[in-house]
Amino acid sequence: MIQDTKSIPTLTGSPVVGSLREFQRDRLGFLLGLRRRFGDVARFRLIRREVYLLSRPDAIQHVLVDSNKKYHKGQAYSRIENVLGNGLLTSQGDFWLRQRRLVQPAFHHRRLEALVPMMSDATEEMLQEWETLARSGEPFDESAEMMKLTLTIVGRALFSADVRQYATRVREAMNVILEQSQNRISRPFDIPAIFPTQEDSAYRHALNTLNRIVYGIIEERRRSQKDEGDLLSMLIQATDEGSGMNDEQLRDEVMTLFLAGHETTANALSWTWYLLSKDPAVEHSLSAELAGNLGGRALELKDLENLPYNRMVIEESMRLYPPAWLVSRTASVDDTVDGVTIPAGAVVFLSQYVTHRHPDYWDNPEGFDPERFSPERSQGRPDFAYFPFGGGPRKCIGNYFAMLEAQVVLATVAQRYRLELMPGYPVIPQPTITLRPRNGIWMRLKKKDYK
Repeated sequence: MIQDTKSIPTLTGSPVVGSLREFQRDRLGFLLGLRRRFGDVARFRLIRREVYLLSRPDAIQHVLVDSNKKYHKGQAYSRIENVLGNGLLTSQGDFWLRQRRLVQPAFHHRRLEALVPMMSDATEEMLQEWETLARSGEPFDESAEMMKLTLTIVGRALFSADVRQYATRVREAMNVILEQSQNRISRPFDIPAIFPTQEDSAYRHALNTLNRIVYGIIEERRRSQKDEGDLLSMLIQATDEGSGMNDEQLRDEVMTLFLAGHETTANALSWTWYLLSKDPAVEHSLSAELAGNLGGRALELKDLENLPYNRMVIEESMRLYPPAWLVSRTASVDDTVDGVTIPAGAVVFLSQYVTHRHPDYWDNPEGFDPERFSPERSQGRPDFAYFPFGGGPRKCIGNYFAMLEAQVVLATVAQRYRLELMPGYPVIPQPTITLRPRNGIWMRLKKKDYK
């Protein structure tokens, strides 16, 4: 039975802007409060846009999987196209399908598993640099360290190159682009280019910085014509019906993989260290598993199957602080979800941050409990009660790479160091395109002894 849209629980908001101010002021709190107040289907308005927050796993599966052709990536994604171009994250239709076929072979599981030694080596190099920090007890921003590390790893995986020389410039550019992109997504209308602002100037400068780095790497590889056996070589050689990618298409895919491939994993790891620092019992259980299976030696691929708790810690971290905290879709046609009519043109919000805290599917939803991801406790839980990488045809192509990387980094660092949260440095989630810690997460190191 189709429910009359007038009976859908609705937050009225301001007559002019709807709930725009409240949403911009506290995006996470606003959406979480909306579900708690109105239930699993709630409606609100952002200027002229009707937005439906759907929080039940079956409704999320309906939009992302069962009826995905009735929805498209709308205005929100169009406003980040100048960053990611027409890459996998932003493209749609037949072009997206062609690009997905071209890129998919680069993400074969066996190919990614061959990168585990490189991930381990890069982490060990970081730990050598941490020796000074450990001796001094000096506080440091672990989220910046995770960004630098994941940038190194994705640089070697994509380009067979050491991109640490770009780390500071990339991080600064990303800070500007993510914050400004979220501001653009939240705007009810675009500001005409004839009225440039100081923010626009900073945004263009940051984008030019990233373009110079990415195009420079592509140009150097084209010129050398060397097959380095990395993801960039595979993308250059990839063809579909005899046609490959031009430089612009290559740039768009490389930019998407380059930025998404380090930003999201770095955030997942940053929140993991934060949660571990606040829960000594979980940290102790993780240390015991690592000591029993590794005893201080370097991790190998075959070890991962014997480190289930290590993986569960990461999964639980991404439940509480999902790097991708919101998926939005626009209805192309009228649709019915949970007995509610979603009219064509309406925006649908599917929030990992909200559904991952839904009390119908998670006991003590705000608690940090990695063992909730054990096989026994996971039985019967709906698939889309947990969807950190999205789902359906548009599920993140790099999800396996990200989980491999996070497991390797966590196991390698956690058997060597304990990261302790520094008092006096508030940790505040900042929901931009990704969920990052505003102003970083400041820690100090305590070395562990396996003798």
